[in-house]
Order: sequence, then structure tokens, then C-alpha cells
Amino acid sequence: QVQFVEPGGGLVQPGGPLRLSCASSGFTFSMYALRWHRQGPGKECELVAEIARRGGSTDYANSVNDQVTISRDNAKNTVYLQMSSLKSEDAAVYYCHTTLLFQNYWGQGTQVTVSS
Repeated sequence: QVQFVEPGGGLVQPGGPLRLSCASSGFTFSMYALRWHRQGPGKECELVAEIARRGGSTDYANSVNDQVTISRDNAKNTVYLQMSSLKSEDAAVYYCHTTLLFQNYWGQGTQVTVSS
């Protein structure tokens, strides 16, 4: 059974950094692309970043550009999202996601709050 656990998130001050993690199980992690999405209050869900299987390439939404870095540790079956210079508009629930055999699997989501 595919499972994701996202223990990160929390409160961060404007301009601060935060690293999210998403630990997975139940599938061959290294064989699949992984993604981070986010949904802010009153906003649609947005794809933030994607990393190819085996960490071959990455892609980012224009809205985050140089502000985030996605990475993966295939030995730990974990994908990360390193964020910096956080702003109020970055406040959202962040989800990790993958697609296996046309089936979508999502983490439970982790809340990121940006406030002083």
C-alpha cells in the first residue's frame, strides 16, 4: 500500500527558510517522479515542483522560481522541498504526490504558516 508521511511544516517568520520532507513506502520509490503541490486559502491547488525518478531533472512553477529546491534521497525513500525567503503568499497546505500506473497518490498534507 502506497503511503506518504509528511512530518514537516509549521510556523515560520517572513523571510525565513523551511524544509519539508515526505517519507514514502509501498512502492519502488526510485522509479517514479515525485511532486510537491500546495493549496493556499481560497486558492486552487498548485504544482510547485517536480523531480524525475532517480533525481535526474527538476522543474519548478514560475511562482516559486529560485525560492525552492526539490530533492530526493532514494536510499531513504524521501523527497524534500527546501524553501527560502518565505512570504505570506507561500502559506498553504503542502502535499507530496506521485502517479503510479495512472493512479494518483497524495500525502496527508502539511500546513505551512508564514507570520511574524
